[in-house]
Amino acid sequence: MILQDTIVALATPSGAGAIAVIRVSGEDAITLAADIFQSVSGKDLNRQKTHTLHLGHLVDGDKVYDQVLVSVFKGPNSYTGENTVEISCHGSTFIQQQIIQLVLRKGAKMAQPGEFTLRAFLNGKLDLSQAEAVADLIASDNEASHQIAMQQMRGGFSNEIAKLREELLNFASLIELELDFSEEDVEFADRTQFNELIQRIDLVLKRLIDSFAVGNVIKNGIPVAIVGEPNVGKSTLLNALLNEERAIVSDIAGTTRDTIEDELVIDGIGFRFIDTAGIRETVDVVESIGIKKTFEKMEQAQVVVYLVDNSKLTDIGIAEIKNELRRIEEQYPLKPLLVIGNKSDMIQADTRATLEYEIPNILLISAKQKIGIDELKERLLSFVNTGALRNNETIVTNSRHYDALLKALEEIQKVKWGLETNLPADLMAIDIRQALYYFGEITGQVTNDELLGNIFANFCIGK
Repeated sequence: MILQDTIVALATPSGAGAIAVIRVSGEDAITLAADIFQSVSGKDLNRQKTHTLHLGHLVDGDKVYDQVLVSVFKGPNSYTGENTVEISCHGSTFIQQQIIQLVLRKGAKMAQPGEFTLRAFLNGKLDLSQAEAVADLIASDNEASHQIAMQQMRGGFSNEIAKLREELLNFASLIELELDFSEEDVEFADRTQFNELIQRIDLVLKRLIDSFAVGNVIKNGIPVAIVGEPNVGKSTLLNALLNEERAIVSDIAGTTRDTIEDELVIDGIGFRFIDTAGIRETVDVVESIGIKKTFEKMEQAQVVVYLVDNSKLTDIGIAEIKNELRRIEEQYPLKPLLVIGNKSDMIQADTRATLEYEIPNILLISAKQKIGIDELKERLLSFVNTGALRNNETIVTNSRHYDALLKALEEIQKVKWGLETNLPADLMAIDIRQALYYFGEITGQVTNDELLGNIFANFCIGK
């Protein structure tokens, strides 16, 4: 990328709408816009103050393109840190393209994906983790993912990392200084204070790494596999949760032969429900493929919902269910398993009592009558640890950050071991430098073109 160029792109979604916003950024952005803008009050854009709004027409010679509002932002007080102009025009796709082509003819270049935010990073307006949070904020589709992205964009995560890095850097400088006086056997870094810092960094890194388990599912949605024998009401349950006829329901066993997926937001947390084919012995080739997919989806799911038909349970049936539940728990020991007894409106009180005694924590519902659906949603929410979210603690959602934190922790634990064994300062200095490197990778103090290219290639073009 030639960052001296003036760039242009559509900042609003493509397609027709009430208005569209076209963003222009670069040293010549205001001069370029002034050349094609006629203010209704005769103002010259070049002479206007930053953060001002102007009504006028976009023209090229005698041709008038549209009546527009032009926002002027002078660097460094803009999103990119450069001179920036945003043109709010009418949302016709024809008008949008005509204006962009006009700006290109005047000397601008089309922006690459994420180039506006890349310039903001390179001009010191954002650090790298904040820049990545911009993409997460745009992609957020529920309250929880929005809250995490906002916290990160405001610098919550990067500030925590930057503070640790600064403290470690101070001690690293003293350790490096000791190397210059190695022959005199002096210690500039207080080993007690240094050990306390390393212990604290170790705890913070472990907390951040552990938070990724929560952050990742909040960001991407929590996959929930609905499994069980054929015709127990799995598709009816999916329809009841979504409050729409999403899956085909019939009395014929084996109706669902492929997985059906849809998403639902419950109290700000995204869940992705997967209706699967009923598990049973079958000679039907197509149904067998569906059952194979059921086990694949159970492997991928964060939560498994096992559905049984209350109305058809006998003592033998209950024993078989308990055996099946044991098999699932043995196969997926770390996955939360929620047992649901469906068609509870069709059973007697004594049968209900027997079920609750034989299968502790079973939730009795009627998917068809939508009885117990709210309690089911509460049970699902209980599997998500949102305590950190409510307490506004830093939660890691980015796999690149997670990987860097793991590597930094590995180096910190080497330093910790070195302090415990009185390792020479020159050997500890190597591990400290590596830890500082991985901290810098997160915030962008250590970057390369390939890393930046990979990150910003996933942005939309107008951002």
